[in-house]
Amino acid sequence: MRAAVVNGFGGPERVEIVRVPVPRPGAGQVLVRVRAAGINPVDGAVRAGVFGGEGQRIGFGWDLAGEVDELGADVTGWAVGDRVVGLHYGPVKPLGTHAEYAVLDASALAAAPAGVDDVTAAGLPLSGLTAARAVDQLGLAPGSTVLVTGAAGMVGGLAVQLAARAGLVVTALAGAEDEAFVRGLGAAGFVPRGSAPAGPVDGVLDAAVLGEPALGFVRDGGVYVGLRPHAAPAAERGIRVVEQEVAADGAHLARLASLVDAGALTLRVAETYPLAEAAGAHAHLTKSGTRGRIVLTLP
Repeated sequence: MRAAVVNGFGGPERVEIVRVPVPRPGAGQVLVRVRAAGINPVDGAVRAGVFGGEGQRIGFGWDLAGEVDELGADVTGWAVGDRVVGLHYGPVKPLGTHAEYAVLDASALAAAPAGVDDVTAAGLPLSGLTAARAVDQLGLAPGSTVLVTGAAGMVGGLAVQLAARAGLVVTALAGAEDEAFVRGLGAAGFVPRGSAPAGPVDGVLDAAVLGEPALGFVRDGGVYVGLRPHAAPAAERGIRVVEQEVAADGAHLARLASLVDAGALTLRVAETYPLAEAAGAHAHLTKSGTRGRIVLTLP
């Protein structure tokens, strides 16, 4: 099968398409025929060597949409041909989801949203689980105020929708040109990028990874949730600081998929590239202002 990998760190030009054997599922695992796979900022970090692994062949891709192709031993609840979405956790791995086939733990899979195609569904696992976990970790009661930074991005936009659905009063921080868009997602208030909210908020969900400046927007005793491990600012003024890290969770992913089907969660696709043009997708990833997920397609 074909797979996108990197054998030496650097820019998008280091991405290679190689032929490797189709992996086989072990006990509790499922082989998925990948139809679409999101490319995320973490893939660019892998390519640049942020997570290490020098001298290894490293595969790309955390999320996918496709069909069950083979079941490992002891797997129940799935059948060959089922449409699924899933999260393949881990930055340094020989193969990821940017390949014609991928092996995932059965517990990492959920039925794909029935109302959207594979390209659209491929943007749900990593961004959706990241946003949902961050909203949960805010731990705020309905009616509390929360500021979502980077609210027009993929994770930020999903966080705005999920936080509003949880009954939080959401203020979105984004570029001025995105005000109408983020209000349409459910934001009650808006702050242009580079500005500060009118007053302190109960919590900040820092999708833009602003760090200390975003912490300054939180009231004494509030909460700050960061989305990049080991990058959160130091706690102060009694603020609870949480460093969010995503995890594969098929049950939670299934709940998100049901929200997509109910029209309560909007997914966005910025651009598609065939797997053979994965290097071009990585180049696109370096551009600012992308709205929605870049997706690799596999016929």
